[in-house]
Amino acid sequence: MDRGGIFAGDNPFQLARDWLAEAEASEPNDPNAIALATVDASGLPNARMVLLKEIEVEGPGGGAFVFYTNYGSAKAAEIEQAGKAAFVMHWKSLRRQIRVRGLTSREEGPQADAYYASRSLKSRLGAWASQQSQPLSSRAALMAEVAKITAAKGPNPPRPPFWGGFRLQPVEIEFWADGAFRLHDRFRWRREGIEKPWEITRLNP
Repeated sequence: MDRGGIFAGDNPFQLARDWLAEAEASEPNDPNAIALATVDASGLPNARMVLLKEIEVEGPGGGAFVFYTNYGSAKAAEIEQAGKAAFVMHWKSLRRQIRVRGLTSREEGPQADAYYASRSLKSRLGAWASQQSQPLSSRAALMAEVAKITAAKGPNPPRPPFWGGFRLQPVEIEFWADGAFRLHDRFRWRREGIEKPWEITRLNP
């Protein structure tokens, strides 16, 4: 197959890492932003921007994509109900994107604790204060809750039990790069299950 250049290598997780590293040098804001797609219990789709925090290149299933959220949020409820999710990363500066679909599981152990501890104090307190996706009477009410949590939890709050990560283990990853005259380059990694080998296919633009 005529792969090479920016598509070189047989590990799609490492390739995703390499593309993200390039984007970090050229994208003006949040190069790790993903448009995360889920479905609710009725099958109605939902999408929102989330920050991808880790691309694992090893482990069960060969690798995974990890992001964090409040487990009481709408996105978390939909992820857990379906056990599946998808996302797209798009970099306008590089004219590239990555599309991912796969199976989800919680990350709520030491890895989640370490990431939570790495956040700023205000972000950690905000995670405690926000009942994400729930109705809020006013911003003043939210700030009052932040003040209350600050007094109660102190300068080193532990990770809330209702806040943690999700690991997405893909069964399909597609890499897309802009081409002249809209003749783009597209390569799809697909497998029948997370323990199965990848099949790589060049797709028409």
